Amino acid sequence: MSENKRYFGELLAEFFAVAIIILFGDGVAAMYSLYDPSPYKTAYWGVCIVWGLSVTVAIYATGAVSGTHANPAVTLSLALFRGFSWKKVVPYMGAQVLGGLAGAALVYSLYVPVIDHYNAAHGLTRALDGGSAGVFFTHPGDFITVSHAFWDEAVLTGILVFGIFAVTCQYNTQAPQANSGALIIGLLVAIIGASAGYLEAWAINPARDFGPRLFCFFAGWGQAAIPAPSNYWWVPIAAPMVGGPIGAAIYQYGVRPYMPRVSVMATERSSEALNIAEPVLVVSNPSVPASTGPVIDKVS
Repeated sequence: MSENKRYFGELLAEFFAVAIIILFGDGVAAMYSLYDPSPYKTAYWGVCIVWGLSVTVAIYATGAVSGTHANPAVTLSLALFRGFSWKKVVPYMGAQVLGGLAGAALVYSLYVPVIDHYNAAHGLTRALDGGSAGVFFTHPGDFITVSHAFWDEAVLTGILVFGIFAVTCQYNTQAPQANSGALIIGLLVAIIGASAGYLEAWAINPARDFGPRLFCFFAGWGQAAIPAPSNYWWVPIAAPMVGGPIGAAIYQYGVRPYMPRVSVMATERSSEALNIAEPVLVVSNPSVPASTGPVIDKVS
């Protein structure tokens, strides 16, 4: 396979990964918010599980092609700490946002009659009231200010990326083996939602929020989507991009250097004047580009 064809496949995989996540995630959000009685109002854990499993399915579907970053904060963190090519960062992020937009468009095509009925029944409009906007993109919950939402999203994304780095570290002997890491990462997303989702709907992914928000801007929600009340639209973009790399750095410098195998390698190489306090990037299969397969298999 040519390099250009492989690279196109990686971008297409990132597109499909986020589209899959939004298809199921926004779909369960529609089930949660548009029906009365809602099948999930007294079973919120079900919403969290669907979001988590959507991530798991996306990884299993596309991980062998692109590694399934499916999140600009993850892509940035991998470039900063695990050798992912910087020239691919912006294209990956673009593909992820477009995947979010496409996933939202598909959910809209399924639920548009229900959305219109819900808004009419509650006297809401898309542009003025943001009627049914919660199906597609996030907003601060009760008692949450915009500035506090930034803190929340930075912390939660940091936790997410810390967990992803831990699960995919080849020296972590307690991490799930083979391809079961996808299930654990999905469960991590579900746990974050179950413990903090009501704060501002746990975006923790700029593409997950901005892609659907961009679609809604053109689908009738207008200023309710961008810039959104209190000019909120930028928070689910900027906060994860800050928090994700911080979570990655905490793992990479606070936990990984003390993994037994890393310590052994550092001791063996100390005679070669390596700084053993610094984590050493190790690619388990140097002959294969790190981005052409699952992160779990390629980059420690």
